[in-house]
Amino acid sequence: MGRRGVREEIVEAALEQFHVQGYNAAGVKVITDAAGVPKGSFYNHFDSKEALAVVALRRYGAEHPARELAGGHGEPLARLRAHFEAIRDYVVRHEFTRGCLLGNLGAEIADHSEVIREAVRQGLAQWTEAIAVVLAEARDAGVLRTGVDPRATAGFIVNAWEGSLIRARADRSADAFDSFFALVFGTLLPAGDQPPRE
Repeated sequence: MGRRGVREEIVEAALEQFHVQGYNAAGVKVITDAAGVPKGSFYNHFDSKEALAVVALRRYGAEHPARELAGGHGEPLARLRAHFEAIRDYVVRHEFTRGCLLGNLGAEIADHSEVIREAVRQGLAQWTEAIAVVLAEARDAGVLRTGVDPRATAGFIVNAWEGSLIRARADRSADAFDSFFALVFGTLLPAGDQPPRE
């Protein structure tokens, strides 16, 4: 297989560097060095680092495990749990040094860049909507607790997960994840006749 194009190399390097170093520390030269391309080639493809960050956030959303939620196979709540388990395992595998790129850039730069703030907002909204679809499936299957609104609950779950990520990274421990799974999948979501998963 041939080498990817320069633009693609830059986007992939930016995803990695923004995730590892954050937006401010990942300068254009850091990104182009990681991509193995000349710094001057950057501006042939992007107007600014800010524009690159928006592309990287969209790529992150497209590659995010949320894409597997809608229309997936298996019981909806089990599928949703597996989704968060996959993200947890990724964070643990990287020894709590990486969180969610949406949350990371949202906390670091959204107050200073309207276009990045909007890209973060859109990414979180898409993720929330994907979860809401699964919760609606669970409601229709009779396995969701009565009275749980899929859209509002999906927003709460995303918010709770982002907070759990911050706590897990601060503690360098999976304890926050354990609490998230116990409360969301053991208490909040299952219908009364559904035993909590251990």
